[in-house]
Amino acid sequence: MKSVVISKPGGPEVLEVKDLNLGEPKNDEVTIQNHAIGLNYIDTYHRSGLYPVPLPSGIGLEAAGEITKVGSDVKDFKVGDKVAYCAAPLGAYSSHRNYPTKNLVKVPDGVDLETAATLMTKGITTFYLLHKTYPAQSGETVLFHAAAGGVGQIFGQWAKSLGCNVIGTVGSDEKIDIAKNNGYDHVINYNKDNFAEKVKEITNGKGLSVVYDGVGKSTFDGSIECLKIRGMMVSFGNASGPLDPVNVARSIQPKGLYLTRPSIMQYTTTREELDEAANKVFEMVTTGKVKTKISKKYSLKDISQAHKDLESRILTGPAVIIP
Repeated sequence: MKSVVISKPGGPEVLEVKDLNLGEPKNDEVTIQNHAIGLNYIDTYHRSGLYPVPLPSGIGLEAAGEITKVGSDVKDFKVGDKVAYCAAPLGAYSSHRNYPTKNLVKVPDGVDLETAATLMTKGITTFYLLHKTYPAQSGETVLFHAAAGGVGQIFGQWAKSLGCNVIGTVGSDEKIDIAKNNGYDHVINYNKDNFAEKVKEITNGKGLSVVYDGVGKSTFDGSIECLKIRGMMVSFGNASGPLDPVNVARSIQPKGLYLTRPSIMQYTTTREELDEAANKVFEMVTTGKVKTKISKKYSLKDISQAHKDLESRILTGPAVIIP
């Protein structure tokens, strides 16, 4: 197998492609030939050390492929099944791997594997944000940061299908049309305009019940400002850098706000939760309520460039790695 390995934390240059021997799957595992691998911002956190992992380590949480071997105790999956995953253990950046079935889902016939590899992390994130963390209602106005990004494009379409009035922020004028084409009613360039003031204009001074913020450090205070009394701040990412410690007396207490820091792991703790989330994601795609377009494809040997592109925000949608 070919696999990307990190031996020390750092920049994209620490990503190494190595030839490794793949053993037999354990009793509860299957061997998967990865057809496409998802490229996600959390991968840069594992690489940089922001989210520390034991080293040396594989990297990557998301991929889709075909089962080539099954462990002795595996009953619900068979050789030839098309499958996808977006959970630990790390190691999705590989041509083949052994993977536990408890975190694996089957890909329906109406979804190709390259699309599936872009959907698991971003789609399930959107599902839990909109249906579990803060269940958005038809007619409600919501704000999502990084509206032109991989999660943002899915979120905009999904929220619009629920009947929400969707506000998005982007980092450049070039990304405004991308966001608008993915369901956003209002798009704000937060590098040119004060997005909190713009939100107050859009809501006639009322503010929002919820802000979904995957950007982090640079948008946190403005997001708090956008919320009305008893609103919810959903902080789920660090694209602009890790959050500073939260001053509860300054940020939360004045309006009695709720603050949550969710992740996929907390919403897919059981087989039932994982299947519910994955099935809903695949349903949104097969019914056409959510459409995805892969913006770029990389090979494993170009993995350092893929991370550079991801961190520089030049990608205009989901990207995949083809091993």
